[in-house]
This record gives sequence, C-alpha cells and structure tokens, in this order.
Amino acid sequence: MLNHKSILRHTLAALSLPLLSLFAQMPLAHAQSSAQSDTRIPAAVDAALARAKIPRDAVSLLVMDVDGKSAPRLAWRTHQSMNPASVMKLVTTYAALDQLGPAYVWRTPVFLGGSVDNGALRGNLYIQGQGDPKLVLERLWLMLRRLQGLGVKVIVGDIILDRSAFQLDAHNAATFDNEPWRPYNASPDALLVNYKALALSIAPDSGAGVARIQYDPPMFGMNNQEAVPLAAPNSDCGDWRSKMQLDMNDPQRIAFLGAYPAQCGDKSWSIAPAQPERFAAKAIEGMWRDLGGKLTGSVRDGRVPAGLQPAFQSESPSLSEVVRDINKYSNNIMAQHVFLTLGMQRTGVASFEASRQALAQWWQARWGAAELPAVDNGAGLSRNAAITANGLGLMLQSAWASPVMPEFMASMPIVGVDGTLRRSNSKYAGAAHLKTGTLRDSTALAGYVDAANGRRYVLVAMANHANAGAARAAWDALIDWTAAQ
Repeated sequence: MLNHKSILRHTLAALSLPLLSLFAQMPLAHAQSSAQSDTRIPAAVDAALARAKIPRDAVSLLVMDVDGKSAPRLAWRTHQSMNPASVMKLVTTYAALDQLGPAYVWRTPVFLGGSVDNGALRGNLYIQGQGDPKLVLERLWLMLRRLQGLGVKVIVGDIILDRSAFQLDAHNAATFDNEPWRPYNASPDALLVNYKALALSIAPDSGAGVARIQYDPPMFGMNNQEAVPLAAPNSDCGDWRSKMQLDMNDPQRIAFLGAYPAQCGDKSWSIAPAQPERFAAKAIEGMWRDLGGKLTGSVRDGRVPAGLQPAFQSESPSLSEVVRDINKYSNNIMAQHVFLTLGMQRTGVASFEASRQALAQWWQARWGAAELPAVDNGAGLSRNAAITANGLGLMLQSAWASPVMPEFMASMPIVGVDGTLRRSNSKYAGAAHLKTGTLRDSTALAGYVDAANGRRYVLVAMANHANAGAARAAWDALIDWTAAQ
C-alpha cells in the first residue's frame, strides 16, 4: 500500500487544472516604457511556437532583470491582457504572504456543549470551520484523538459543524467541465476536510485475482467497492483509470465496472464523491467511529452557541507551507481558501467579492490602478481571470525585493526537479523557480531564472490560443534562452 505522504502528494497534484478557458480583454495603461526593450522573439522560441501552430499575436513574453535597473531583455505584447491559468496563484500567494505573513495559521476550534461524565459527553460537540485549507485526514485523526484524550468516548448528542465563516453561492461541481468527480472542481468550504477528496490506494493481489482498494478517510454511510478484478495477463498499464470504468451513479457508493492491469503495480487515485456538501459530515463521523468512538445522535450543520468557549483548537500548518503546496502542485481549492482568507480578515466573513476588493486595494497601493489584474476566484480556475505580462513582471520584481521573497520563491516548482515542472525538457534543470498554468486554451509560465552570467531574471510567458497546450516546448526554449544569458 502507498503511505500517507504519497497519497497526499497525489491528492495535491490531482487538484491541479487541465481545463478550458476563454480570456477577457481589458484595455490597460502602459505602466512601464519598453522603448529600448528587445521585441524580437528568440529564434528557438519562435520556431517552437511555429511548430505548435501558435501565432505570435497569441502570446505575451517578458524577460527582465529582477532589479529593474535595465530595459527588459525581451518584451513582446507585455501590455496585452491575457488569461494566465494557474499562474494567477502567484498573485494570490504573494498577496497573502505580504499581508498575512509567512507564519499565519488557521485555527479550527472544538467546543463541548455539555459535561464529560464517565467517558460520555452529555451534550453536543461543535466543530467550527474557519477556512483551514489543509485539514487533511492525518490532522482530522489527531483532532479526534485529542477529543478522546479529554475523556470523550461517547457523544450523547449530535456533532454540529459550524461552516458559517464562508458565505458563498451554491456550487455545481459539474458546471466547469462536466467532471464533478475530479477534485479540482471541489468548492471552498469553511470546514474543508481532506479537500473534499477520497484518496484511493490500489494494490494488485495476483493470488486472489483482484486489485484491492483502500479509501481514506473512512466515510460513514458509504458502501464503496473494495476490490476490482485484475485485467487479462500481460495487459499494459496505459490509461488504467479509464480501464477501471468509474461508476458513481449511486451517491453512497464508489464502484467500478472494469478491471485493473496488474502491471500497473500500486497506484493512487483521488476522487471527489457525490454530495460534496456532506463530505465533512461523513468523514468526521466515519473517522470518529473508526477510532472506536460512539455517537447517539447525528452529524449536522449548525452554529456554535454564543458565549461557549472552545475546549481546544486544531492549528493548521503555516501559510508558508500552505503556499508551497499551492504553487508546487497547483492546488486550486487551497488557493481559493487563501484568497478567501484575505477578504475574511477584513470583513469577518469570507466571500469572493470581499477578497477581490481586498486584493485590488493591495495591488493599487503598490503599483497603482494601471494593469490591475482580474483575479476572479484567485486560483486561475476561471474563464475570466486576466493579467498582463508587464503587471505580473512588476509584481515579481517587487516580490524579489520583499522580506517574504525566500518563502515565495521556494514555493514555486524547480524546473526539471519537482512539482509541475519535474518533467520539463529544459537543458537547465535546477536553474529556475517557475509557476505553471494550464487550461484548454491557455498555458502560462512565470517566475525567476538564474542565468549563466550570474544575474537573475523575471520570466513571464502566456499563450491564449486553441493550440496553447502545445506551447510547452516553446516555454522550455525560453527558459534555456534566459538561463544562457
């Protein structure tokens, strides 16, 4: 079986976004003159774009020194508003590091609504969500173990989940691409448990002729299929998920109609089950009972009574660690939680509109109203998100000179080494920290490149076109051109 670290790494990666996009057009003022900039696209980049059948007027390219003391080495359509896909996460995460600080944490208080008598809590248990983006199964286990450490073995009452800290519109996970079981389509939740995703560990048992499946966290009330037949001997691994034929017609069951190729070995798969609004309730009750706890009532939504003091609080990892998960693995739901926290810090209740206003005020205070990005949900999971290469470049220059630069830069994938850039074909593995973004009609890349001349450069590249998915070779060529300076 896979260990929890590999399951978590896979779950984070599963929340990235290979989706469709349209891009908004926003007339913006030129914040920086590029009269002396080189507007010639490097030959290798130009050739790669031509092979990909991506026209020059569908891309924006910017390469400039981090200190901004000289004209950009490359400036091509840098004031054109583009959809940056998940590169928008750089705006959200830098804004959060700058405003909240790298040590910021989310706390989830737990309240006892009665006395503890001989192992029984005689009253309700309250869990108040406050937007923790990383309440994963290991931390849920620790929370409930701590409750048992207070002497609670039986809850003579209900478990009440207070999710009122987020005031969001109803979300249909199928709206974006009609694939509601994909974790990247999950919606934010004040009490987000394990990203609303089940982690499946799949291991072939050749002797029994089946592949056995373990589901984490345990979900109360679900009757999930625990094994699938093995495919015919010598069946290649290939697209093993399609071969298993996921069946989610029953909201209380995850099942499969196909078979699993033994040659795949151990695999992991993250799935967002039906009824996401009930995920936290099922996971908490399932984990509580799995730990031997008993419950006489039910798990339901509600509010913490006024004046009730918490028995203890579960504390999240620091923002610097959360930002690393977001940018290394392009985690959409975590990015939205960080974005919503910006608004919640100002108004007390999280909403996307409050967060958009908070981020706009922060941006304008630093770079003025010119080239203000349209951040939408803060994760790049949007058809309406937009930014210019010039605006993003200015932000990256400022971030380099800021106190939070080490945490911000370290959160980005290292080219050819880890995260979403581990498979890059750049010749300069290890020489760049860059965030990637991919939608059906948009690909982007932005961050920092160390060059052979000892200088460090800001790099921004965006393509908005039907063939944008083929731009990766051009981006590798741009990294190599920059690193070879």
